[in-house]
Amino acid sequence: MGRIGNRFSELRARGERALVPFVTAGDPNLPTTEALVMAIAEAGADLIEIGVPFSDPLAEGPTIQRSSERALRSGTTLRGVLGLVENLRAKLDQPLVLMGYANVFLAMGEKNFAAAAKDVGVDGVITVDLPPEEGRLFFDSLIEREIDPILLASPTTSETRLAALAEKTRGFLYYVSLTGVTGARKELAAGLEEAVSRIRRISDIPVCVGFGLSTPEQVGEVGRFADGAVVGSALVDLIEAAEAPGPAVASVSEFIAKLKNALR
Repeated sequence: MGRIGNRFSELRARGERALVPFVTAGDPNLPTTEALVMAIAEAGADLIEIGVPFSDPLAEGPTIQRSSERALRSGTTLRGVLGLVENLRAKLDQPLVLMGYANVFLAMGEKNFAAAAKDVGVDGVITVDLPPEEGRLFFDSLIEREIDPILLASPTTSETRLAALAEKTRGFLYYVSLTGVTGARKELAAGLEEAVSRIRRISDIPVCVGFGLSTPEQVGEVGRFADGAVVGSALVDLIEAAEAPGPAVASVSEFIAKLKNALR
């Protein structure tokens, strides 16, 4: 069992749910991202998703689209993101998960990327636009290097498909809470608890819910029935609104502490 599986076991033993924050690497630059991730970890994050910027992030709403644009303008590359992970891994115990799009990862080559990710301490990879049937070589390459390929399910996923995803995913299953793109929402999507219950009837894999979560109240509600909550756009909004790295780190740290308190 890797860092992700161990972390969920530890949390279950303590009766806690996982807080999984997301930040875009290189927004506004890689040194600031490193400071933000360190602050997020210290404030209580259990796992941390690091977004790899891409020019056409189809699953993202305006907030994370803009963050990718800022990161690409600052010169952020996949190798730069891997260097960021290497720096963070020397300082952090939390599992680090890369989230991105197939073109970026596959351009390096399946096996080359998996080897490079293993070398720097990546624990999991979420590839938003690569289904397991089309990404078999990529996912197998990750598993060979003991990196968890994390798959996604959604409200439109059939029972048969859900069973296949729950069997093939590693670390946890990422449940997309709504039929739409990322972005903070005022209310949780309807039917979330039943959706997670469907997965529970099929598998005991940890389930984390993401897309649209933006407040401690929403995160706490998700924590009643899921193993973890993913918060991205609300954090990226804080980073974008800050006038300098110092205020960004301070506001993000305070927000993370409130979110984690809701999951204890």
